[in-house]
Amino acid sequence: MAKDLGGSNVEVTNIMTKTNVEAHDYEPTSQDVAKFGTAKVAVVNGADYDPWATKAAQSTKATLVTAAETAGIKEGDNPHVWFSAKVRSNTADAITAAYQKADPSHKDDYAKFNKDWHAKEDQLESKIKDTSSTTENLPYAATESVAWYLADDLKMTDATPKGYAQASANESEPTPADIKDFRDTLKVGSIKMLVFNSQEANSTTDQITGAAKDANVPIVELTEQMPKQYTNLLDWMSALVDQFAAAVK
Repeated sequence: MAKDLGGSNVEVTNIMTKTNVEAHDYEPTSQDVAKFGTAKVAVVNGADYDPWATKAAQSTKATLVTAAETAGIKEGDNPHVWFSAKVRSNTADAITAAYQKADPSHKDDYAKFNKDWHAKEDQLESKIKDTSSTTENLPYAATESVAWYLADDLKMTDATPKGYAQASANESEPTPADIKDFRDTLKVGSIKMLVFNSQEANSTTDQITGAAKDANVPIVELTEQMPKQYTNLLDWMSALVDQFAAAVK
């Protein structure tokens, strides 16, 4: 996103480049921290998702863009904010403003990149609106709430059993009773879709996805970080919307 909004005028360095690394638990190297020191603009997620990045950026002269804060999302809220249309749109404008401040000689370029980016985001949001005509109020459950904002934009209803959802949000292990409740809820058919984060697959999620398959509940499989086959955030989000749409046909 930062690259799309800056074009050839910017050099974007991603601190985390591997999709199998947990951002919550990431421990930056001294080289990672040093990269913030040379940046004029630093973009972080916020909402306590990457506190190490916020801390590193705040110790520099870089203009700091915190994605979560652009939509009033705070620590304790769901931190997977790139799945939110509102956050993407607001963050794009914040990045553009930061670029224009750091590099005023290319102000018009950044304005054009922003306009082009918003045209693509508008197309995505139009697809989300169209898809929501079939997903509105659809009860779904998730092995982890990574795509909660996208499901919310699609007007779906989160029906993940409460005990399991709380354990997942607290990054703790669900109890055997939580897992049984989840499996039983899938079995009775009140959940119409399961969203599965394959980046966090384990014996517990194996039980839940197995129960979904046994009950013929469609499964949307996704990851927390952008898969390598995509070169930009919007193409990835668009493909995920297609997956949600296909699951309810």
